[in-house]
Amino acid sequence: MKKLNMYHSAKNKSIIKKIKSKQKATYKGTLPKKIPPWKRKTAFHKPKTAATWKLPTILMISSLFFIILIIPTLIVIPFGKESENESRMVEKEQTAQTPQEETEASPFSVAVMRSTSEEVENVPLETYVSRVIASEMPADFELEALKAQALAARTYIVNHKLHTNENDKKESDVTDTVQHQVYKDDKELKRQWGSDYEWKIDKIKKAVQETKGEILTYNSQPITPAFFSTSNGFTENSEDYWENELPYLRSVESHWDKSSPKFLDQKIFTLNQFENAMKVELNKSGSLVMEVTRTKSNRVDELMIDGHKFSGRAVREKLELRSSDFKIKQKNDHLIFTTKGYGHGIGMSQYGANGMAKEGKTYKDIVNHYYKGVEISTVTDTAPALVVK
Repeated sequence: MKKLNMYHSAKNKSIIKKIKSKQKATYKGTLPKKIPPWKRKTAFHKPKTAATWKLPTILMISSLFFIILIIPTLIVIPFGKESENESRMVEKEQTAQTPQEETEASPFSVAVMRSTSEEVENVPLETYVSRVIASEMPADFELEALKAQALAARTYIVNHKLHTNENDKKESDVTDTVQHQVYKDDKELKRQWGSDYEWKIDKIKKAVQETKGEILTYNSQPITPAFFSTSNGFTENSEDYWENELPYLRSVESHWDKSSPKFLDQKIFTLNQFENAMKVELNKSGSLVMEVTRTKSNRVDELMIDGHKFSGRAVREKLELRSSDFKIKQKNDHLIFTTKGYGHGIGMSQYGANGMAKEGKTYKDIVNHYYKGVEISTVTDTAPALVVK
């Protein structure tokens, strides 16, 4: 009996040892090596259902936290950057389209009749001036030359508006053609310049801004600021091409124009073409008798050809020659016209102005060279009647 009890005791001890060994293996790594007796019951007797419920709950809360806080942040950040970039692009575009000279109030607006659409476009004075420069003078010219052109363009429109009679006033102030001043809007300039638009328009607007409100006057009145592309080496007295003598439009030397790509040109006409253009009949049996008289600037004053007399201006305009400084050579039944310069020759030569600017002359030097005895005044002082109150 004692042996049996000893057997059972040993067996019980073996079973207890195995149970403890299994418990140690089950909780290995999750419990401290030594668990105080008062904690062992709590540690070993947690219901299984509690652990099963707690894990999904933690996962669910974590997921909600990720959805509520993290995902919106990830979504907002890229869109925020895109929105910021878009905002910068819009700001840049607005800066390009509405620079300082355009956002500041101009003294008045100009109503331009657009020849293509036959609609009137109303633009602030300084915007009008910048677009006229862009249409009338190469944008790669020197800044001081562009500034001289700004004074001429601004003076022209001020003088034109001041001398338009009330009875003659129309829906528009001017056209967009050479009848007044050539004018192109931003869309047309962008098509014309392409990728060069930004730097060209910025340069022109700088010239306009730095001469804002300035015009040319003679005896406190706006002048007729005639300008043209290229001289033959001299400008023309106003009365030698036009009818009126204007004291500030005097012939001056302009040697800078010889480097202009438009300095020389040649056109050939048959005798029939010449007859049709000039509305005359020529003796075609032999060489034509021609006599030419010239102005102070060496342009043709009068041409006598086969007994028919024409002014140099008439020949230039009817044959669409570049200049009234021309020479004629007959070769069989053809007339060869060789011209010097481009334009009527009165006032400021644009290529001459650029040549002066390249030598370091300022826009004030340029306008005082080509327009004699003038002063630089302001629109508000000279033409207060035009200024918008």
